[in-house]
Amino acid sequence: MTVTPNPLLPWQRTAAGAGLLAADGSVRPTIFAEMSALALASGAINLGQGFPDEDGPPEVLEAAREAIASGLNQYPPGPGVPVLREAIARHQARWYGLETDASTEVLVTAGATEALAATILAFVEPGDEVVAFEPAYDAYSALVARAGGVLRTVPLRWTPDAERPDWRPDPDELRAAVTDRTRLVLVNSPHNPTGAVLDRDVLELVVELAEHHDALIVTDEVYEHLVFDGRHVPVATLPGAWARTLSISSGGKTFNTTGWKIGWVTGPAPLITAVLAVKQYLTYVNGGPFQPAIAAGLDLPDSYFTAAADALRAKRDLLADGLTAAGFGVSLPAAGYFIVADAAPLAGVADGRWDDGETLCRRLPELAGVVGVPVSAFVPAERRGDVANLVRFAFCKRRDVLEEASARLTRLRAR
Repeated sequence: MTVTPNPLLPWQRTAAGAGLLAADGSVRPTIFAEMSALALASGAINLGQGFPDEDGPPEVLEAAREAIASGLNQYPPGPGVPVLREAIARHQARWYGLETDASTEVLVTAGATEALAATILAFVEPGDEVVAFEPAYDAYSALVARAGGVLRTVPLRWTPDAERPDWRPDPDELRAAVTDRTRLVLVNSPHNPTGAVLDRDVLELVVELAEHHDALIVTDEVYEHLVFDGRHVPVATLPGAWARTLSISSGGKTFNTTGWKIGWVTGPAPLITAVLAVKQYLTYVNGGPFQPAIAAGLDLPDSYFTAAADALRAKRDLLADGLTAAGFGVSLPAAGYFIVADAAPLAGVADGRWDDGETLCRRLPELAGVVGVPVSAFVPAERRGDVANLVRFAFCKRRDVLEEASARLTRLRAR
């Protein structure tokens, strides 16, 4: 007699999609939770999780205090308070020339993660395929699995010896991944964890393939104002893209307010309506007094955004120098919060009883008093070989913290 195994329950499918479901059915904590707990327990400097340790601009913080004091502490409107939706529309026009209707083409969410969840759940049916670039933010695989979809990934490869060493996809692999089964193409640029900014030719190819296969494009642009050279190019600005693109961003990274969880999604009204139909049964609403505060941030002068990127670039360079001095190979990011380092040159150094980046990360608190996150956490188990020795470190910290972390990391060579 043939016994058909029980299918996974929805929550198990979610955990399995994120690579957290063990063979015995137990659920492991995410690597981010594990590394943060390790940092807390050991007293190590936590460069694993991507949150700043400095407050955002005073104007934004004061606007939140004023909103609380004035009584804006109850449910805001489901799509978001008008002042924030209008500020988001002005932001899209000011920076990118995108004319967006604040009343029908902007939706406020509980951070970018809820925007991603609502969008994926709104459009992905069982068996639909979602294409994303890999390494990929872990929420993508979990959400696609929860929706019953299939995640197909296109590798971004770092080639240190090439003329252009940046993390880039192979156009032929992208063409092969997007088919008539593709429902969504998920574009994360600027990219987490690599800090890559996808070239315009890659973005144009995404639009071409989405048009050919009648797929939607969903973008994750939370690091849009933290680009170190040049300016961010949203996919929605490219010819033929607007009608099929949902653009997702948030205020947390731009204004050092990651705990407020104020995000948004913009796009054509019919697509926004579909996302709202799902979003209203997730959090419903959130962050009432923080919404007008983020609106104040979006209206800050250009000088604020330029200074924020410049400050992060300097921190990037500081940590890159420390990692290089410690013996790591370094991939210099073009944007964002994170730098990827190759630990392979440290083989045989640093009391080298470690097999890969994941093992090294668990030992780094002991070896150097610093915590990072293995890049393998962003790649399915069967394809981790190419990134096995890579570690992601966050540089969105105070300069004195990065200086101390760099000094501690150099002790690896001394060992």
